Amino acid sequence: MRDIAVTLAVFGSLPFILKRPWIGILVWTWLGFMNPHRMAWGFSTTMPFAYIVALTTFASMLMHRVPKRIPWERETVVLALFIGWMLITTINALFPAYAWEQFEKIIKIQVMIFVAMMLITTEDRLKWLVWVIAISIGVYGLKGGIFTIIHGGAFRVQGPPGTFIEGNNELGLAVAMTVPLLYFLARNATPLSLRPAVYAITVLNAIGAIGTQSRGAMVGMAIMGLVFWFKSRQKFMVAILGALSVLVIAQIMPEEWYDRMNSIKTYQDDGSAQGRINAWWTAFNVAKARITGGGFETFQPMVFQFYAPNPNDVHDVHSIYFEALGEHGFPGLFLFLLLAMMTWRSASSIRRAVKGIPERAWWAELATMVQVSLVAYLVAGAFLGMAYFDYYYNLVLIVVVMKVMLRREGLLGDRGRVAVAPAASAALGTSASLSPSPRRGAIR
Repeated sequence: MRDIAVTLAVFGSLPFILKRPWIGILVWTWLGFMNPHRMAWGFSTTMPFAYIVALTTFASMLMHRVPKRIPWERETVVLALFIGWMLITTINALFPAYAWEQFEKIIKIQVMIFVAMMLITTEDRLKWLVWVIAISIGVYGLKGGIFTIIHGGAFRVQGPPGTFIEGNNELGLAVAMTVPLLYFLARNATPLSLRPAVYAITVLNAIGAIGTQSRGAMVGMAIMGLVFWFKSRQKFMVAILGALSVLVIAQIMPEEWYDRMNSIKTYQDDGSAQGRINAWWTAFNVAKARITGGGFETFQPMVFQFYAPNPNDVHDVHSIYFEALGEHGFPGLFLFLLLAMMTWRSASSIRRAVKGIPERAWWAELATMVQVSLVAYLVAGAFLGMAYFDYYYNLVLIVVVMKVMLRREGLLGDRGRVAVAPAASAALGTSASLSPSPRRGAIR
């Protein structure tokens, strides 16, 4: 039954995508974040839904007069440079077969990020995109929060099997990033009568993130909560929601959870933590030896034999920073961090640009919540190998779209806009040069 429901939903959306190509971005995002077909058990689990939706979106773009040029904000240029550098590191990868396979998966999702920059051009479309992202992950946070309360935190909350958020650590990061967006939607895109329900879902997502029993998610939630309160205009409301979440967690979580969280202080005695540190040193040593790093999927036993302090302790790198460093060298890490820094600063610029414009107050709040979500990613991601997670690049997308709309209305100056040679812009800005397909972790 689930297979039929998902199939009908996807194929039922195709006529709407053919009429309005931007709807294709929403459906693609829903498939990429929620992976509804992974909750079925039959034929739909292997259906190339994302590929079908992407092809339909491109066909619709060709049929209609829609913008086919990428908005060259500074974030867009840095992202393009990062992708270009990933191509170079893949060409020089230590394990070419693995690297090209991973590059192909990653480039396809990045292509759709650029397509979304062309198609999400209005306030309504932007709000729809935020709704789709928040609901797609928020469903798992809602289920996880209820599951944690019912079972007293005795079991870890896991994501859907066969997806990028399958593990408890990965799901914890994704749900933590979603809490700020749910709060934004509760305040700015929800009818007054339904706001208490959305606030309740926000609290349950916070509980669900803790219920994953991910130490990285817990640290991310703690630091994100402080930034959340500091940057929010409604500090009392944020304090109430935070206190409610903490109260519920304190009442239901078992002693084993506290022991696991306290193990952060005694990482020297934790074999998993020591394995991660060994992998981090491996990444650093690879980057020192090779300017291009080792390329995608470089953390193989052979690499540990040559570059690890302990060659016999082979672990995944479990850090967005050391993942970028080991696989793409110091230039790759620089571009990865530069993209985050510019996204943060542009979000601040958006807040300043709409200050004093009452009808645009929600723009400032969305920019703020993107920053808070970015904090969750950058903090919790320090302990997770999710450098290519869709969510991060969708936060960049949201900021770029807001900047383009503000600039179009003369509310944002020329700072941050990058001129691109016409030939390069034409080469990168046409839909014909983009080839959609699913990627690992988002759509398989």
